[in-house]
Amino acid sequence: MIHSIAQKEFISTLRDTRFVVLSALVLALLLAATLVGRASYRTLQQERQLAQGTVNEQFRNQPARHPHRVAHYGSFAFRPKSGLSLLDSGVDSFTGSAVYLEAHQQNSVNFSAAQQSGSLLRFGEMTVAFVLQLLVPLLIIFLCFGAFTQERETGTLKLLLSQGLTMRQVAWGKIRGYGQAVALVVAPTLLLAAALLFAGEEFASDLDLAARLGLFVVSYAVYFFLFVVGAVVVSARQTSSRAALVTLLGFWILSGIILPKATANLGASLFPASTKAQMDADVHEEAQHGLNGHDPQDKRAAALKADLLKKYGVDSEEKLPVSVAGLQMAAGEEYSSKVYQQHFAALNATYERQNRLSDWAGLLNPYQAIRPLSMGLAGSDFAHYVHFQQAAEAYRYSLVQRLNGLQASMGYGDKERRLDASTWRELPVFAYQTPGLGWALPQLLLPIVALLLWAGLLSWLGLRLIAKTSVA
Repeated sequence: MIHSIAQKEFISTLRDTRFVVLSALVLALLLAATLVGRASYRTLQQERQLAQGTVNEQFRNQPARHPHRVAHYGSFAFRPKSGLSLLDSGVDSFTGSAVYLEAHQQNSVNFSAAQQSGSLLRFGEMTVAFVLQLLVPLLIIFLCFGAFTQERETGTLKLLLSQGLTMRQVAWGKIRGYGQAVALVVAPTLLLAAALLFAGEEFASDLDLAARLGLFVVSYAVYFFLFVVGAVVVSARQTSSRAALVTLLGFWILSGIILPKATANLGASLFPASTKAQMDADVHEEAQHGLNGHDPQDKRAAALKADLLKKYGVDSEEKLPVSVAGLQMAAGEEYSSKVYQQHFAALNATYERQNRLSDWAGLLNPYQAIRPLSMGLAGSDFAHYVHFQQAAEAYRYSLVQRLNGLQASMGYGDKERRLDASTWRELPVFAYQTPGLGWALPQLLLPIVALLLWAGLLSWLGLRLIAKTSVA
């Protein structure tokens, strides 16, 4: 009998002109967002790959130079786009795409879309995730708000129950029928996204991407299930269709607009982040306490030189087998790098505390559970950004220290000498690999648990409430 009710609701929904129009609009937005996202992904990915290849070639083809000139010449690290970012661009538009790697300082990631575009981007992007998270729930509300109220108003609910059905069975039948209608709207987009992803050679055999897409689909299926069940429960508990619609629209506004904004403001107030200017000033001040490789009169440099003379048993710098300046550079780089890492770690920890507050809010608001989960699976959340930032810094530090080592091995009088151009072609270039799903999942446990708790509690409590609802 549940199957019959589901079929009846599904067919009735397809005959509803309002649903057909709204569904066509949402489906068109989803398909357009998918195609635009794919085109944007390919353009940005090709641009970044080209830029990375160009700067790598420029670095390798430098003329004969002193190693420290090469360290100051530096290089760039470009963050590649993750495959699923065509569905959810997450924080990519605000976190930047490239970082300049040079001696003595750790730069932040720059050249974000938000920096290069107008204020329109700050109102949100028309991505697949935006449509799935906000517009599809709105479609579900308009689809389900009259699930029980209209049956009461037309008197058909008593007829249904007179067939021996319980309110719980009727509710499940409606949930199943509405679920099929929602799947009819969303499934074409996800199938198109999968086809676009795996038709490309770069993702043809990418099992990690397939697993991420699978979990992405399951997560949104649970999210839509929540809204279908919630809308049916509200419809059963309200006395009129108008009251049910107003209640559901109020929840949609509260969960999708007011609570996320309030949580973000609360997080920024509880865990304020220092400004870039303040951080730069703090780092500059602390770096002064370390060894300055460019200052031969520095007391710490003099102490290092004295230790080297003692170590090698000689009485002058000219007799040393190593370059004092090169070792000073290495010691100064080690100190300044620690200072930068401590400040960047503190700044990232502040942002993570702000984000964690929003994640915990997912226990109260399903929208704030699906949002971080969607970004995390798409590889476009803050954690993936920090992973790239740390990989770029690890490469920068390794490269600069390798160049300092080359300088140190040149011995006394290194400033007047140059290393052959072939030396730079032997140095490794920056190559970044996005972390796999196994790395991302532990950081997404809270949103996953929140979403499952919502599904379990709403199904259990909601259907108990429906079972106790008056028929009249």
